Amino acid sequence: MSRSIVRQSKFRHVFGQAVKADQNYDDIRVSKVTWDSSFCAVNPKFLAVIVESSGGGAFLVLPLSKVGRVDKNYPLVIGHSGPVLDIDWCPHNDNILASCSEDTTAMVWQIPDHTPSRPISEPIVVLEGHSKRVGIIKWHPTARNILLTAGSDNLIIIWNVGTGEPLMTMDDHPDLIYNISWNYNGSLFCTTCKDRRLRVCDPRKNEVVAERLCPHEGIRPMRAIFTKEGNIFTTGFTKMSQRELGLWDPTNFEEPIALLELDTSNGVLLPFYDPDTNIVYLSGKGDSSIRYFEITEEPPYVHYISTFSSKEPQRGMGFMPKRGVDVSKCEIARLYKLHERKCEPIMMTVPRKSDLFQDDLYPDTAGPEPALEPEEWMHGRDADPILVSMRDGYVPPKTRELKVAKKNVLDTRPATRRSMSAVDGSSLPVSIMSCLKSLVLKSNYIQCTMPNSLLTPHN
Repeated sequence: MSRSIVRQSKFRHVFGQAVKADQNYDDIRVSKVTWDSSFCAVNPKFLAVIVESSGGGAFLVLPLSKVGRVDKNYPLVIGHSGPVLDIDWCPHNDNILASCSEDTTAMVWQIPDHTPSRPISEPIVVLEGHSKRVGIIKWHPTARNILLTAGSDNLIIIWNVGTGEPLMTMDDHPDLIYNISWNYNGSLFCTTCKDRRLRVCDPRKNEVVAERLCPHEGIRPMRAIFTKEGNIFTTGFTKMSQRELGLWDPTNFEEPIALLELDTSNGVLLPFYDPDTNIVYLSGKGDSSIRYFEITEEPPYVHYISTFSSKEPQRGMGFMPKRGVDVSKCEIARLYKLHERKCEPIMMTVPRKSDLFQDDLYPDTAGPEPALEPEEWMHGRDADPILVSMRDGYVPPKTRELKVAKKNVLDTRPATRRSMSAVDGSSLPVSIMSCLKSLVLKSNYIQCTMPNSLLTPHN
């Protein structure tokens, strides 16, 4: 007698649920720029959304707790002279955000914990190296202050934000770069390009170490991300314009590990990957659903879990780092769906009966401490992210300022001057103290013995 075999996985039952209406962020004018970016970035402290703005590019930054209607006069982050195309929070400092724009620049911003009283218009560093619009910006996952930008000039530039200087430039792409993804320890990154090639690049050697022509046979844009195990997950289109998923081994690009057709929608699928659970969440612009899949080491390797569906299409999507989820509710992921005029958080949970901490759902996750300094990474060192426990919920460290060594891009505040009245007299030598006392006494004596005519003002 045949017997059906059910795949064993603790993530077979993952359910998506939108928060209550009063927990949304309302009256946000999401950008209408034609660009396949997520338009949203989120971390355990802030939500950032690229918004419509006259006279240049701007984005909105809100504390996560500031739900409800957003005042139309709420201060924006401004500074770009063209529309903002991409934003990314620093994984090592929850108050630092990077942005890039059609104005050919990238900028790095320090966001205060308090609500600013006026728009934030002064970035802590401006990165100028591209000749055309900059559409991709990505922080290095483990090294402090390392930032990647890619522009429509087909260049990839790696920056040391601490000095404001470029470390290297790659010009191996002959056409527009669609997306870039670092691997788990930041030793490599993969790219998809308009020339229909998937590339794996070693930035420190400044070379392409592997590539695959047409991982998806369609001509529509592709996306690619590294998995924790070092494989590459891709989304693209077939010749018949069906959306398609792929899983590839970059050491052997001859055949895919898995290839799966989805549907005939025309929105580019943006993948959001959780390395702790090996779950990929797929969001297409214009779609009203989020599909999610588990990647495993046994066939068929990419396992469909479920679909979260809603009525309204999404304009963009943000993905919360694991440090920001609510472990008391067995939440394993949270996505922030952009509508035309609001942002809606969506919780992904695994139902459990017990109120105790679920060790199997929450392995130690990447924390905010960088594993490497910029110089160490540049000299060839690699390191996985420094992990933190989720057992007691994540407690963020104190706010730290980004240190920029280059004087013309620093927050050049003058050193605090100390007046003599603020100096502790007991710390001065006795000889100096006696000299000062004699000067004061002599000054008082001179004033007392001066003729009255000198002290009386003349008409």
